[in-house]
Amino acid sequence: MRVAVLTISDSVAKGEREDLSGPALVAFCRGLGWEIASALRVSDDPADIREQLRALSDAGRVDVLLTTGGTGLGPRDNTPEATQAVADRIVPGISEEMRRKGLEHTPTAVLSRGTAGVRHLTLIVNLPGSPQGAVESLEAVAALLPHAVKVLHGARHD
Repeated sequence: MRVAVLTISDSVAKGEREDLSGPALVAFCRGLGWEIASALRVSDDPADIREQLRALSDAGRVDVLLTTGGTGLGPRDNTPEATQAVADRIVPGISEEMRRKGLEHTPTAVLSRGTAGVRHLTLIVNLPGSPQGAVESLEAVAALLPHAVKVLHGARHD
């Protein structure tokens, strides 16, 4: 499975803060044997996020696009809205499962507004911005993603 990781953070994009979540996700994905096609950074600007989501999805080089950051309640948290704006379809069960499993570790997990959706043949999954939250959220749904990609590419649900 080919994966892109997109860190969404003003301070990371400006080089003011080190990206910890993106590399943590890359390491986790590699541990599962998934191929990392790219790992990029973008600001919290909604237009910039939408542009990156479109470019990565439309290139046809990734099956799954994982975003980290911008899923909270802050004034610059724009990732879910940007994802919904570019998605052809929303996949609510993925984000519901991440929040459900997140409650086992973090009482505030339900405040994450992350979503998941499909654009063309790419599954986009929004993950929290903290390294621990991002990896735990991905871990909650990782077993589902290869099957989701196969179905997205035309396989039966059996």
